[in-house]
Amino acid sequence: MHNPRHPYAPPPRDGVGPSCVVLPSRGDGSLLDFLAQRLAVVTRAEWLRRMQAGEVIDERGEPAMPYRPFEGGLRLYYYRSLEDEPDLPFTETVLYQDEHLVVADKPHFMPVTPSGRYLHGTLLVRLKRQLGLPELSPLHRIDRDTAGLVLLSVQQRTRGAYQALFRDRQITKHYDAIAPWRADMAFPREHASRLEESPQFFRMHEVPGEPNSLTRIEVLEVAQPWARYRLSPVTGKRHQLRVHMAALGLPLRNDPFYPVVNDPPPGDYSRPLQLLAQSLEFVDPLTGQARVFESVQTLQLR
Repeated sequence: MHNPRHPYAPPPRDGVGPSCVVLPSRGDGSLLDFLAQRLAVVTRAEWLRRMQAGEVIDERGEPAMPYRPFEGGLRLYYYRSLEDEPDLPFTETVLYQDEHLVVADKPHFMPVTPSGRYLHGTLLVRLKRQLGLPELSPLHRIDRDTAGLVLLSVQQRTRGAYQALFRDRQITKHYDAIAPWRADMAFPREHASRLEESPQFFRMHEVPGEPNSLTRIEVLEVAQPWARYRLSPVTGKRHQLRVHMAALGLPLRNDPFYPVVNDPPPGDYSRPLQLLAQSLEFVDPLTGQARVFESVQTLQLR
């Protein structure tokens, strides 16, 4: 299952782009049989309802009727839906918009893109709907638990130029974080390690081997037993800042995953992770102009 660009793909609906599944070259039965087996997270009865309502479309733009025979290589498009999506009591702020870029300031707890229990409440879908930008796409991502700046591309035509900034490490990113203060540790410092996925699929951990991650760490303010740190990732591994700080004995305040899993129950927003994507700096590849964006949010040290 994937979401490819395709000339016959139906347009986004209410800010949500279509998902796509491709039938294998060989098979038998009906299209309903295939979907019920391949995407069993949706019940057969629900697939039948969607197909009869014309909500599953083939690559020729025709409704995929449930008992139509299997057709190898056929693309089927459908719109993902959720029955009980959480209603997040927060909203994003658009700090900047032009014909190429949108810069959003994301609150804690809001995912950037649809995943798991979140669809319409994600930053991407909300902005597509709010701004009327069907081609909007995030150029990078921050965790659902993390607040702060997200840079998004407005149009596919110029997206590659901005993606190259991240690939070539031409963007400077600074984060603010609240973590314990350790008087026995010298700052500023760098922390490098090799990060890989842990057996718990949503977590990362440090392993022996050549480093593939690097973070620069400074102290901005101390109010014992806590301190406010500036974290500047040189690389962009998943959960990098959280793992590095925990490895130093400085786990971020309210971190639900590091050093141990302590995820709050659904609907509990009382302990936001104290990590904020505070600033982004880069030279615009299209105009040559120096760009600096800063979050309007702050973390409370005391």
